[in-house]
Amino acid sequence: MASSEQHSNASLSIASGSVGIGLRAPHYHNLLTERPAVCWLEVHSENYLDKQCVQRHILREVAQHYPLSFHGVGLSLGSSDPLNPAHLDALKQLIDEFNPALLSEHLSWSSVSGRYFNDLLPIPYTYESLDHFCHQVNQAQQTLGRQILIENPTAYLHYKGSELTEWDFLNEITRRTGCGLLLDLNNIYVNSVNHSFECQQYLDNINLDTVGELHLAGFSVNEYDEGRMLIDTHGNRVSDPVWALFAQVRHQLNCQAPALIEWDTDIPDMSVLLEEVEKAENIQTELEVQYA
Repeated sequence: MASSEQHSNASLSIASGSVGIGLRAPHYHNLLTERPAVCWLEVHSENYLDKQCVQRHILREVAQHYPLSFHGVGLSLGSSDPLNPAHLDALKQLIDEFNPALLSEHLSWSSVSGRYFNDLLPIPYTYESLDHFCHQVNQAQQTLGRQILIENPTAYLHYKGSELTEWDFLNEITRRTGCGLLLDLNNIYVNSVNHSFECQQYLDNINLDTVGELHLAGFSVNEYDEGRMLIDTHGNRVSDPVWALFAQVRHQLNCQAPALIEWDTDIPDMSVLLEEVEKAENIQTELEVQYA
């Protein structure tokens, strides 16, 4: 059982403009013994739902030293299935124990008829799916007693039946449900290349006032005879175009939501993640000096 001190430390707020990293198993030892100067950690909720698992015990230790953001991949908010009550209950217990500063999920679906896929699949941007997604978000927020941030997805195909742009779809979700947005700048860039639109168009139209967290990540490139496709692998350093978007969002658009260095595959040494954190912080410092 988590102590009251652990509850208090875990509920620390995450400062605006701060930069965090993901909590990943290869770095447990570093975080618990060396305690690197990272402002906050993002946690994949599903890895810690079991109260008796070793990961949950480690999270209790880590939470004494770092504020937390919980990032889920399993609610399947866009599925035609009803929300899984067992999953919701386990997630609520996790949230009640650790009281994370932020809570997020995806604009996607991953289940049908109770069968789950190991992927975050895109949904059609229709008014029908908008109504359903908002219903699911409202139910989840009511059950969990918390606002959820919804992350913009990567998608490698378009639905012909879509009636709304992605930004209009997301803006309407926030308006109807009171949820916030987790704005993944790498996802915007990857989609802009794969689907031939301008990132500026996206940023001009998304409601940045609702953004509670930013993601910065790397991508891979798949080459084909017909051309190339960017793949959102989270397995590389943040690219220069995404750093440029980050600088624009911070300065020109004045969005100071906490930013995450997201790295999920081919996980490097902690020192590499800290270099990426330092780069993000240096960009912010340079902007402050340049425009002071």
